[in-house]
Amino acid sequence: MALGRSFLFGLFLLIASLSHAGGALSRDNPAPLNRSSFPPGFIFGTASSSYQYEGAVKEGGRGPSIWDTYTHKHPERIKDRSNGDVAVDSYHRYKGDAKIMKDMGMDAYRFSISWTRILPRGSLSGGVNMEGIRHYNNCINELLSNGVQPFVTLFHWDSPQSLEDAYGGFLSSKIVADFRDYVNICFREFGDRVKHWITLNEPWTFSVGGYAIGLLAPGRCSPGDAGNCSMGNSGTDPYNVSHHLLLAHTAAVKLYKDTYQVSQKGKIGIILISHWMVPFSTSKVNDDAAKRAIDFMLGW
Repeated sequence: MALGRSFLFGLFLLIASLSHAGGALSRDNPAPLNRSSFPPGFIFGTASSSYQYEGAVKEGGRGPSIWDTYTHKHPERIKDRSNGDVAVDSYHRYKGDAKIMKDMGMDAYRFSISWTRILPRGSLSGGVNMEGIRHYNNCINELLSNGVQPFVTLFHWDSPQSLEDAYGGFLSSKIVADFRDYVNICFREFGDRVKHWITLNEPWTFSVGGYAIGLLAPGRCSPGDAGNCSMGNSGTDPYNVSHHLLLAHTAAVKLYKDTYQVSQKGKIGIILISHWMVPFSTSKVNDDAAKRAIDFMLGW
């Protein structure tokens, strides 16, 4: 576990439903799942990402992200043709959300900060949005007052549209410096209370979904491929993006460890996703294929 401590988001509801229904671990062991089934220190929580939950995309000084552009340009690629303009309006309802989490017995809430709520144009040269900083300060304080630990994701796929326009976003190494400036503000402004930082959410999904098959923002892939993209190169773009994601992750971790960790006493890590592959049969060629497949999804 990258953060060095076991936690699982969303499981609490399953446990509650199993306990309520008299669910059993097995036919021979009818004991229901409950908190005592898990080791001491196990953290139960729930999670969200800024574009999916916040809404208020034109309020509070927030700038546009690639997901704003993508959902408005390609509504047909969203199952119900919806977008994040309003979402569940967590931007305005965060106090009620914190109360619900407290009532549910949550220990933690993992949420992401919208890069363009802090830097509306993606970089320091475009100015810092103090209203965005106040909003996240209020959210963090509300969670803590309800006994809920904030787990903060710094990038959950909503890179600034202005950087996409300026140099191609994560296709360019220039984004590493801009990301470092952005996370520096977050560490400085929120790190006295946030003790669990996540640099990137599922970078594999972002690079493959957004640049190989074109089904996620910014919707790039080789023209004529499955994603029906108008621009991109599915053979090279995902690898360039992945490289720059890893450089951005490294820059953020180094900054935190060198400048903030000793005084703030927090932890920083990354959220990865991977299928797990096993050999089709006990032969070297199949064993090598399984290891190679894992490397392509998890190893990098």
